[in-house]
Amino acid sequence: MTRYCGRDFSPKDLEQQIRSLIKHNPKLNRTRLSEEVCRFLQWLKPDGKFKDMSCRVAMLRMDKDGLIRLPPSTRKKQPVKKIDITPATDPKTPVICPVNQLPQLHLQMVTKTNSALWNEYIERYHYLGHSPLPGAQLRYYISAGEQIVALTGFGAAAWQTAPRDQFIGWNNDQRKKIYT
Repeated sequence: MTRYCGRDFSPKDLEQQIRSLIKHNPKLNRTRLSEEVCRFLQWLKPDGKFKDMSCRVAMLRMDKDGLIRLPPSTRKKQPVKKIDITPATDPKTPVICPVNQLPQLHLQMVTKTNSALWNEYIERYHYLGHSPLPGAQLRYYISAGEQIVALTGFGAAAWQTAPRDQFIGWNNDQRKKIYT
């Protein structure tokens, strides 16, 4: 057995499934290959959708380790977009009061329509500037009344993080059950 991205792959999985799929479908790109691998291995998320991103990462690692040979990537590198600073993120009146006197706080999830503004705030006010969060993510605006007072973002959790695992009390087997 070989383990990648929280899943065990048997020699049969590698030979009869993945290598055979690649060999007999030379026109499939990496995305389609990962979808097909998910389909025949029934590698699914709790919502029933394919774990295709985990599968792609696993297949890239298999390729790097010499277990399979993936076709060349067809993705073109996207140039990093420069984030322009606009008046929309200009400093507002400072909020100077005890927290219990703030207007009610509201969380608003970042969507495609307001994502650029969130990125601009991060570029302007975060000491590291903006860079995309890795993997799956949730981002929010936090407002007190009508004024945005904070932003927060949560990237995909790391597969193995010793301090978190110790805090929760997970051992290796318990963590594997959660992530597979």
